[in-house]
Order: sequence, then structure tokens, then C-alpha cells
Amino acid sequence: MTEVPAKKKTIFSGIQPSGILTLGNYIGALRNWVSLQDSGEYDCIYCVVDLHALTVRQDPAALRRRCAETLALFIACGLDPEKNVMYCQSHVPAHSELSWLLGCFTYMGELQRMTQFKDKSQKHADNINAGLLTYPVLMAADILLYQSDLVPIGADQKQHLELARDIAIRMNNLYGGLFTVPDGYFGKAGTRVMSLVDPTRKMSKSDEPNSYIAILDKPEEIRRKFRRAVTDSDGEIRVDRENKPGVTNLLDILSAVTGEGAQQIADRLAGKGYGALKDEVAEAVIAELAPVQARYSEILADKAYLEGVMQSGAERASRIAAKTMRKVHKKLGLAPYKL
Repeated sequence: MTEVPAKKKTIFSGIQPSGILTLGNYIGALRNWVSLQDSGEYDCIYCVVDLHALTVRQDPAALRRRCAETLALFIACGLDPEKNVMYCQSHVPAHSELSWLLGCFTYMGELQRMTQFKDKSQKHADNINAGLLTYPVLMAADILLYQSDLVPIGADQKQHLELARDIAIRMNNLYGGLFTVPDGYFGKAGTRVMSLVDPTRKMSKSDEPNSYIAILDKPEEIRRKFRRAVTDSDGEIRVDRENKPGVTNLLDILSAVTGEGAQQIADRLAGKGYGALKDEVAEAVIAELAPVQARYSEILADKAYLEGVMQSGAERASRIAAKTMRKVHKKLGLAPYKL
């Protein structure tokens, strides 16, 4: 008797089309996505979450362009459109529809307690729109729409995943077997890339340009930013996250890029000064990003290919989403129609 292969678990993740994906995105997310793809153990769905970007005012032409550029970066970093479902969020209307339905089962208190809502409300005090409040519901819809088993997340996203789990459990209790309750995927302990200006904070594309390395930064920009990276005054190269966060961050980045242990690097560079460390990490990052940048330029130049990837990905995602939406419509008592 032929043994039926076990169903693969589904992984979902997304990145906003900010136009600036950083070294932190590359090391912390994109390289890990490629590893998940290459493992052959999962069905992976990777999304450019352009609807989420609308909580901040956007230039329409720039947003459209950045969606294509972000997808091109996905591919340039090693993600294969044949092995993964890769698409733009707004191309699958079921995201928005499910977000409304989930919102009817989400409590105001849950949303008002969200740390990100409080932070973004302070940063964008002139534009505290309803989308900032309901953003986590759309994120829950992104995840639950594909019956995702696992969601790769960082520490700053745990609260959002917990809400998605709470909504799924709440609706499953009411209607029975509606959604897969997702778990966080943490994989192997990875490098958390910190800001070059304030190494106690995560590297973020929303901070000032000198605080992050963009994947598409030119070599001279990368060298300049690393030379200006905050360290400390004692001159000793050692791994010490509490007392030497800047130096430790540089060691972690170099370790992540080269595979050499951070402590080994510190021992090897002992007595050579921070300049040697900064130069070495800069050259290693330049070498790591060079093939990604070259491949990105090739993909972006082939407009027909990129449009085809977007179209095919949206069609594949829509077929998966339709299965969930048929179940949701039936369970919630919505009038039937063919999806």
C-alpha cells in the first residue's frame, strides 16, 4: 500500500513595500525565508503587504513602483517564484474582506492595548487614522486566510500573532474548525541586527539613513555608515551586549555574514582597534550584497517577467484564499455565491 506523504505545514510572512529593505531585513527575514524554501518541508507564502503601508500617507506612483521593487528584491535574495507563492496583498481582495469579518469578532480593548498603535499614534500624531487601530486585524486576516501553521516573527511582532491566535480560537469556539491556530516560527537563534546610531534599538528603515544599511546601498555608502557606527571609548573589541552594544552589534553582523563566530572574530581582531573591525564588517557586507544587487537590477529590467510573477502569485494565492472564504461565508451565515 502506497504511503500518503504528510501534508506540509504552511508558512506565511510579509514585508511592507517601503522601498528600503535593510541589512536587518536581509539577515533576519529574507535569508531565513530562503532557508525555509530550500528545506522542502513547508508550503511558503510570501507577501508584499501594500495595504498595511496605507496607514501612512503614500505617493501613489511611488507605492506602485515600490511593490514591484520589493518583489524583485525577494527574488534577488534567492526566493524562487516557482517554489513559493509570492504576490502583492492588494491583488487578493480576500485579505480586505476577511479583515472586516474578523474585526466583528475583535474587541476594542484588544486593539487599544497594542503597543504598535500607541507608538505609531505618537509618531504620526497628525494622522491617527482608524487603520492604525485596526492594522492588527488585517495582519490576522493575512495569516488566517491561508490557514497558516507558522509565522516567522521577531520579538516586536509577538503581540500581533497573539491577537491572531485569540481571534482564531474565539471564532473556532463559536463556529467550529474555522481557522488553523498559528504558531510563531523562530527557527534557529539568529542575529538581531541593531541600529548603527543607537545599538540598543533594532535596525529600522523608519529611522535616519545613517542608522541602517539598505540592501541596495552602494559600497561607498556602506563603508561610510559603518565608519560612523557608534561604538564606545575604551577601544577593546569584545562580545559584551550590556556594556558594549555597538561593538557587539558589529561583531554579530560580521558573524552573520561570514559564518565565523562572534567570539572568534573578537579574539582574532584583539588589539587592532575599532577601525579594523568597522572596515572588515563593511567589506564583508559589500561582498554579501553585491550579487543580490546585481540580480535585482536584472530582474527590474525585465518588466514582463516581474509582472508575470506578480500575476501568477496573485492567482495562486487567490485560489488558496477562496477555500477559506467559502468556509467562512458558510459558517457565518452569509448568502452563498461562487468564489
